[in-house]
Amino acid sequence: METSLIWFGNNLRIQDNESLYMASKANRLVAVYFFDPRQFQINSFGFKKTERFRAKFLLESVRQLQKNLERFNITLLVHYEKPEDKIPELVEHHKIDSVHIQNEWTSEEHEVIQRVQNRLPNNVSVHKTFDQFLFHPEDIPFDSYAQIPQVFTVFRKKCEKHVQVRPCYEKPKVFPTDNRVESKANVPSMEDLGFSQFETDHRSAFPFEGGENNALNRLEHYFWDTKKLAYYKKTRNGLVGTDYSSKFSPWLANGCISARTIYWEVKRFEDEIKKNQDTYWLIFELIWRDYFKYVSLKHGNQIFKIDGILQKDYDWSTDEAAKHDWIHGKTDDDFVNANMIELKETGWMSNRGRQNVASYWSKHLKQDWRIGASYFETMLLDYDVHSNWGNWMYNSGVGNDPRNRIFNTKSQAERYDPNKKFQSLWLQPTLF
Repeated sequence: METSLIWFGNNLRIQDNESLYMASKANRLVAVYFFDPRQFQINSFGFKKTERFRAKFLLESVRQLQKNLERFNITLLVHYEKPEDKIPELVEHHKIDSVHIQNEWTSEEHEVIQRVQNRLPNNVSVHKTFDQFLFHPEDIPFDSYAQIPQVFTVFRKKCEKHVQVRPCYEKPKVFPTDNRVESKANVPSMEDLGFSQFETDHRSAFPFEGGENNALNRLEHYFWDTKKLAYYKKTRNGLVGTDYSSKFSPWLANGCISARTIYWEVKRFEDEIKKNQDTYWLIFELIWRDYFKYVSLKHGNQIFKIDGILQKDYDWSTDEAAKHDWIHGKTDDDFVNANMIELKETGWMSNRGRQNVASYWSKHLKQDWRIGASYFETMLLDYDVHSNWGNWMYNSGVGNDPRNRIFNTKSQAERYDPNKKFQSLWLQPTLF
């Protein structure tokens, strides 16, 4: 009787989950998720790797996954410890034959997977899936990752011409009730992870909770209830409110929904409601997300180094006072300040805001861009290692932007916040 273990990571969903689909072909299935203590420690830049906003969203996502798996008689074991310390024990205890995981290649994640593999018996097979892409690595029109173009447009056009997005995977089968595993390990609380409970700021443009059900509800709302998808390109540079953009990114980052699911739903919308530049633009953004994943596959750890993938030598500073003022919204620029306060209070910032504050930090203040990227890693609800570090390189002149643009934050504010609605929202003291 074959027994599989699915080790969940950034793929916290039932729908369109290749690892779960493959693992569920076994006779018995055990599932596990780890809150790795290393993710809540202070990093080399002085920030806690995961702050309260990301932690809360992750906890919500894992709890929802646990409930959803119960409907298939699959028990999700949850542990607050290092995977390499616990998985060998689970493998032995449950007589596991195969381990199924989503593949990761950035150094920290890869090293953890490697440590686990090194401690497994030789007769246990490990199956890794590339399940976080829109365009699967086996399908892209490049012979090796070394051939990934340095310019996004070249990558996009070639993939759009030659790659068909794969269909979504079916949900797992429903197992017999005796598949359930007794477990005393519960999902940790915010306090267990070192945080206090908090209420979502009423001004937040992202007041949503984590989890697959909430991701699918958002899809239903944005596409079908409001038809906002039909205006996406026109509104996506907005700053205030929940519906100026799709807001899928936190769920995508945690794998509560797949890029393929969103893509095929866009296609259905185009067939049934309307096809225009706006509907295409959401797919365009999903391709950007893919591109940064391929950039990290191509360049490895170079995406974390100060000279970036262009290996450009700039004279970067590390000024503690500048860092403090930038983080707390006390710079000389009101538009930058408003965006940074929004991030500090909610864990969210618009796409437009991110480009401006990153450019201001790296190009205007000339501070080490990696400090900014590390702070975003700490704070952002939708932190994704590839998109975050790729975008920061891009905005700092050491990445994939051939033009090395500098954002004029004053003119950006006049263009995107002409009535100062956004700045007023975040710069005025809140009245209680």
